[in-house]
Amino acid sequence: MAKKIPYLADPKNDKKSKKKFYTKELRHLQIELIKLQEWIKHKGLKVVVIFEGRDAAGKGGVIKRITDTLNPRICKVVALGKPSEREETQWYFQRYVPQLPAAGEMVLFDRSWYNFAGVDRVMGFISDQEYNELLTSCPAFEAMLVRSGIILIKYWFSVSDEEQEKRFQARNQDPTKRWKLSPMDLKSRERWVEYSKAKDTMFPHTDIPEAPWHVVNADNKKRARLNCIGHLLSVINYKDLTPDPVEIGERDIDHERYNRPDIEEQNFVPEIY
Repeated sequence: MAKKIPYLADPKNDKKSKKKFYTKELRHLQIELIKLQEWIKHKGLKVVVIFEGRDAAGKGGVIKRITDTLNPRICKVVALGKPSEREETQWYFQRYVPQLPAAGEMVLFDRSWYNFAGVDRVMGFISDQEYNELLTSCPAFEAMLVRSGIILIKYWFSVSDEEQEKRFQARNQDPTKRWKLSPMDLKSRERWVEYSKAKDTMFPHTDIPEAPWHVVNADNKKRARLNCIGHLLSVINYKDLTPDPVEIGERDIDHERYNRPDIEEQNFVPEIY
C-alpha cells in the first residue's frame, strides 16, 4: 500500500524545492501504481475509475500521470466523443458498456455517463423527463456494475471560478493547448452557475454507498494529482508482486556472420538536430 500522501509543501517554501518534492512524490506513487497494475492482472480484477468535473479542472493531467508508466493493455483510457446519430437513439448507457473492463483490466473514464448530469442537462440536450429518469436509473446501473464484480471509483475535480478562468486564458495563449478550448468549453465558461446547480442536484442522487463520490480539490494541479493518485492506491488492497531483477548476461554476437546492407539504399530521417 502507498503511504499517506502529505500536502505539497516544503520547509524552504520556494518553487524549486516544491518542484523537487512533487517530482519525488510522483515517482513514488507511480511505482506504487505499477504494483497495483500487477495486482489487478494477477487477481483478475475489473476496475473502473471515473473522472468528472468542470472543464480545465485537471482531469486529463491526473489521468496522464497515472498512465505514464502503466501497460496500456491493462490500463486503458476511454474518452468518448459526441454520440453519433445512431447512438443518440440507444439506451443512454449502451455506448459505455462495451468500454467496461474484462478481468485484469483498469479503465479510466475521462468523462463518462455523467454527461447527462452536466453538459447534457445545462445545454438542454436532454428533456426534463429523460434527465429525471437518468437520475433514477444511474444509481441502479452503478449498483449493478458493482454487484457484477467491478470496482467502481468516482472522482469529482472541484475548481474555483477564478482558477478555471486563469486556465482558460493560459490555454488560449499556448498553441499546444489551444485545441482544448472547444466551443462547448467556452459555453460552459459562461454558465458557471448553471453547472454548479446541476452538480449540486446530481450529487445526492448518485453518491451511493456502493460507489460514493470522492471530491478532489483541484485549484492546485500538483496537489490534486498527488492526492488523487494516493487515494486511488488506498482504495484497492493490493500487494507488491514486483518481480526481482533478472540476470542479463553478456551477448555473444558474431559480427563476421552479418553484413549490414548499404545504408545508401535506405531512406533515413534527415538528422537536422
